[in-house]
Amino acid sequence: MSAHQLDGAVVAVVGASGALGSRIAKGAAERGARVVLVGRDEQRLQDVLDEAEVVVGDLADATLGDRLVETANRVHGRLDGVVNAAGVVAFGTLADTDDAVLEELFLTNVVGPLFLARRVVPALTESSGFLVNVSAVVADQPMAGMVGYSASKAALTAADRGLVKELRRAGVDVLDVRPPHTETGLVDRALAGEAPRLPQGLEPDVVARAVLDAVEAGTADLAADDIG
Repeated sequence: MSAHQLDGAVVAVVGASGALGSRIAKGAAERGARVVLVGRDEQRLQDVLDEAEVVVGDLADATLGDRLVETANRVHGRLDGVVNAAGVVAFGTLADTDDAVLEELFLTNVVGPLFLARRVVPALTESSGFLVNVSAVVADQPMAGMVGYSASKAALTAADRGLVKELRRAGVDVLDVRPPHTETGLVDRALAGEAPRLPQGLEPDVVARAVLDAVEAGTADLAADDIG
């Protein structure tokens, strides 16, 4: 992966109203990026950064990426990077997990990011830009009681690894980030089930800083052991 200077870059952060996404957005702005905030809650997005452009929508909506690109081009004239920090989680054995929950896990954690990537890659090709997806440590270390979630994150990581190869000639860099458990509050908003006893997680600021450092350094892959 090539190094990408954030100062002056136009960067969209998907999931920017969340604990991790908001910190990535703020950190990118502090490094000089012009940030486009993307998420489901307009008011929370507006509270993240003053005067940043906002795109309201859900990853499950295949047109979200189109609206993201249109906004970035209209306001800033280009799009240099996209960071997807959105995601959902569910707990419980596979046998006890409803079909609808499995569908939601894969729609938000896999299908939605693929919808997004299809729409933003042409703009990123024009700018020789970058795409970052925040996966999870369970992509490498799947857990009992989190089979659906682990599988969805493993699928996202597999997609990223394929995109690294597929987009190399187009000049678009893809970074897969697999942080360890992070104190984002996501476990308290699970689609189903109760979280198992987990060790104290990393602070979101630590993960956000690692993501932005990796983009600027040209890090090819960011696994759990590389963070914190």
